[in-house]
Amino acid sequence: MHFRPLHDRVAVRRIEAEEKTAGGIIIPDTAKEKPQEGEVVAVGPGARDETGKLVELSVKAGDRVLFGKWSGSEVKIDGEELLIMKESDILGIVETEASSK
Repeated sequence: MHFRPLHDRVAVRRIEAEEKTAGGIIIPDTAKEKPQEGEVVAVGPGARDETGKLVELSVKAGDRVLFGKWSGSEVKIDGEELLIMKESDILGIVETEASSK
């Protein structure tokens, strides 16, 4: 993919939710909510503060993130559906046990 977001924007690929509940009940497609977890695909260079200094983003490509239900704009790039959102729409980074040590 040859796409680079501008300013403090981030491109995120949704990570699909499980099709079964913990109890083994299969959830039909019509009842599923859109996932609120995704993987950062690309990030912009950052935003500028009041003095004009570039402030880099806290997330990087490859990070797993949580975002608000209605965050971002859905776009299709090279046949892949992505969300383009501001970094401020990201609620947090999901860290695995291996990455937190």
